[in-house]
Amino acid sequence: MKTAQDFVAEARQHIQEISLQEADSAIQAADLLLDVREGDEYRQSHIPHATNISRGLLEFKFSNDPALANRDMKIVVYCKTSGRAALSTKALQEMGYLHVQSIEGGFDAWQEAGKPIAKPDLPSFE
Repeated sequence: MKTAQDFVAEARQHIQEISLQEADSAIQAADLLLDVREGDEYRQSHIPHATNISRGLLEFKFSNDPALANRDMKIVVYCKTSGRAALSTKALQEMGYLHVQSIEGGFDAWQEAGKPIAKPDLPSFE
């Protein structure tokens, strides 16, 4: 029986993972920076300008949203540690998207490297 780690390892054999050093330029060149974590993770903090589509809704959203129909768009994907991003990147490739990359180490590595993050503005009660 395959485990989640087996699926991730298999996906990594078929995708392009980029290092944190490559991530900045890849994000600048991207048409879409995609955070595939759950909504509550995204709302806590995320990479600036990222769009959140959770891993569980990815194929449905990309199949039904005309704004995501262009198979030539450049997509950079990340999650917490890069497992869900690897699975998402492979799924997008199988859906015909030609330029999809995953950030190695995910948001945790991004944050540990001291790269910029966006946090929600909490309402002021004063």
